[in-house]
Amino acid sequence: MASATLILPLAFAGRHHHGVSHRRLLFSGKFRDGVSLSSPASKRRVLAKAQNAVNEEVVETQSSELKNGTQRTPSSSKLVLVVGGSGGVGQLVVASLIQQNIKSRLVLRNPEKATELFGEQDKEKLQVHHLLLIKQHILVEVFKGDTRKQEDLDPSIFEGVTHVICCTGTTAFPSRRWDDDNTPERVDWMGVKNLVSALPSSVKRVVLVSSIGVTKFNELPWSIMNLFGVLKYKKMGEDFLRSSGLPFTIIRPGRLTDGPYTSYDLNTLLKATAGQRRAVLVGQGDKLVGEASRIVVAEACVQALDLEVTENQVYEINSVEGEGPGNETKKWQELFEAAQSS
Repeated sequence: MASATLILPLAFAGRHHHGVSHRRLLFSGKFRDGVSLSSPASKRRVLAKAQNAVNEEVVETQSSELKNGTQRTPSSSKLVLVVGGSGGVGQLVVASLIQQNIKSRLVLRNPEKATELFGEQDKEKLQVHHLLLIKQHILVEVFKGDTRKQEDLDPSIFEGVTHVICCTGTTAFPSRRWDDDNTPERVDWMGVKNLVSALPSSVKRVVLVSSIGVTKFNELPWSIMNLFGVLKYKKMGEDFLRSSGLPFTIIRPGRLTDGPYTSYDLNTLLKATAGQRRAVLVGQGDKLVGEASRIVVAEACVQALDLEVTENQVYEINSVEGEGPGNETKKWQELFEAAQSS
């Protein structure tokens, strides 16, 4: 049985999510106001204060939502498995899922990376976490696992999973990231193959982040990018998913920009923007050439989970200057539909 860590993201200072103000606490050993939890008495006082504050805000929020007709229900039927959730795109995928009230489960080689980003739950704080879970309907689980090793993918990792987003990857050229056999062959081919092979047939959608140029890896300029096989192996991973029989969506971004935000907490990720390059170009047929904001790519992955139009489709994604779709599902659907009709 694989071990799991339960994580509840709470670093939302000054932000509002579904009408709920997140002025609360970051549970990573200390609260945001710097109060230490080192003594039992301090813990009891702070927990009691937090519990009262949460109770008051839950009542206030529910009353406001009922009055304004905006009351929301948790996405209890959806559990998204995010593979590569601590990477440049993966972090933003998790942040987007949290913003949109969707439960997620991360599979990471190093679960400690998730703790740095999203905080940590332990028994001492369980009561407050449960109250916040009722209020926010958000719970992030982390499992230790390595897709490069088939034996690491314990069946318990996939229990209850309804959707999957895979955004693993490594560098195209040899670098320190290739240490410990972290090559394109092992990550983009064997890792994807192992993951897809382990998924239950009940999964409703598998979204795979790949790359533009994968069908042209023997042509210039793509052959330069593919000197060490990264595009070839990504295409092999794509093909294996396509032949698996699982419902899929493949997202091929251009050269990634914005981030990766490897040393910041969730609060920073939620404030990240694509600057002026918010507008999105979506194409098919591996014809697009350009750049793609990691923020845009992450949102494309999350939006593709439920859109029927994206099932068993492959899209290229670029981002350019202009107003973009943000997280508005209708606008994303229009973009995906337009790509198919062009």
